[in-house]
Amino acid sequence: MQAFDQIQELWQKHEVEVKVSADEMLQQVKKEVNGLKLKSALNILGMLASFIIIAALWIFFHFESWTTHVGISITIIAIGVYTLILYRDYRLISKTDFTVHPKEYLSNLKTYQLNRYKLYNSLYWFYVVALSLGLIFYFVEVLAHLSVTLRFTAIALTFLWMLFCSTILRKAVIKREKERISLLIEKFERISGQISE
Repeated sequence: MQAFDQIQELWQKHEVEVKVSADEMLQQVKKEVNGLKLKSALNILGMLASFIIIAALWIFFHFESWTTHVGISITIIAIGVYTLILYRDYRLISKTDFTVHPKEYLSNLKTYQLNRYKLYNSLYWFYVVALSLGLIFYFVEVLAHLSVTLRFTAIALTFLWMLFCSTILRKAVIKREKERISLLIEKFERISGQISE
């Protein structure tokens, strides 16, 4: 048993250094950067689609209560601001060619990481509060036409959906994105290290 422990200890101390060529790592980084850009672009397109759908709802349906107009206005403003923030971050990672200017791109990627942290923490709660206020004002008129059961169901489902998005889904997205961006930064630092050697 002692021999096994010694072998296990020796095995744990043994480190194998994996050498990956700069070209292979560059191909991996290029794939991950394109994936990050695509995900960011899809987020922007989703927000723009939401903006357009809500604006069309506002334009093509006649609402009698001023609260509905206030609710839709708040919602559209929140979505618009959040979309602009997403677009700013997208430009940050897409404006520089990482193969030509790796150090500048690495700096932009670190800024992007900080911006995403702010987006998922303080700015996210601004967005949730604004959407909640918008929905509350919107529901004043819309829910007045429904039965008590349907009112309660609509409010409960909306509350549960926002709770799910604010807790479980948000934490999963933050964790996955943090790991992905940190890994990308680490790869860029390794590539920069190999190029400077």
